[in-house]
Amino acid sequence: MTGKNTTGSKVQAHPDRAKASNSPAPTPPRTPPVWRKDDGAPVSCLEKIKVLNENYAELRQTAQDAFEDALLIGCSEAQVREVLRELVDGLVNPYPGKAPPE
Repeated sequence: MTGKNTTGSKVQAHPDRAKASNSPAPTPPRTPPVWRKDDGAPVSCLEKIKVLNENYAELRQTAQDAFEDALLIGCSEAQVREVLRELVDGLVNPYPGKAPPE
């Protein structure tokens, strides 16, 4: 992939950028899950579901962006996936045993 710089001479695009432009289109966003309480019953408050679905979409996009950046930098796909799993597994529940009423 080539382009022209400000002097009009041809320049080579960074090889990783060339690869990225030839990569398949990103997968479509997944449908958010049915959000459930500890007892398995679905969350029924529409405002709460809206907040959860917005958070899900934002986190998914941020994770996708970080994943793509790591791959372009040359990181191992397997390692990046493991690091992202560890990140989620390391989240701390600041409200143990507390579930607000709906």
